[in-house]
Amino acid sequence: MRIQTFSAALRTFTTSFGHRSTPLVTKATARRLPFPISRSTTLKAVPGIPFLGSLFSSSAKSENQENNMSYPDQRNNEEWRAILSPEQFRILREKGTERPGTGEYDSHYPSQGVYNCAGCNTPLYKASHKFKSGCGWPAYFDSIPGAVTRHTDSSFGMERTEIVCSNCGGHLGHVFKGEGYPTPTDERHCVNSVSLRFQEGEGQEAKAKA
Repeated sequence: MRIQTFSAALRTFTTSFGHRSTPLVTKATARRLPFPISRSTTLKAVPGIPFLGSLFSSSAKSENQENNMSYPDQRNNEEWRAILSPEQFRILREKGTERPGTGEYDSHYPSQGVYNCAGCNTPLYKASHKFKSGCGWPAYFDSIPGAVTRHTDSSFGMERTEIVCSNCGGHLGHVFKGEGYPTPTDERHCVNSVSLRFQEGEGQEAKAKA
């Protein structure tokens, strides 16, 4: 119901500003969305309207998120703002989402190395975990054991699984299962490039326990 209400409001807005709405979900692009969606959903995409990106934000709530003592890294928002860029803070600490296809690591496929948390530099994913999903965000079929924590995200009238850094609680993205990708886990960790920092070298990957 919330999505249908949003869609109706968006159509009214675009009509008044002369934009032509185009379908966001087709058979060819359904997999590119960061969350499952039914054929009956009537979302529209409008070029040039920045607030459309807020549709992909998260409002996941959990005991871990409400109690920062659950994470080893105890920095507060003022301390995070001092070391993160505004975009990093928006995504890592406020659970935002970068636009699909714009991230630094979307088409990044090194043979060796580790993707660390951009906030606390904790190793999260090995280069060998990354695969081409075509979803518009970096995709990984697995993470370094214990590095990523999962929470239930019930925003926008649907249920998704949010993933955060286990050390600092920084928002990474969402994980989806059963999409049919030919990977060992049948999972897709859909991660924001802004949430990551790549570190090259065979030595780094060797340190990240399999």
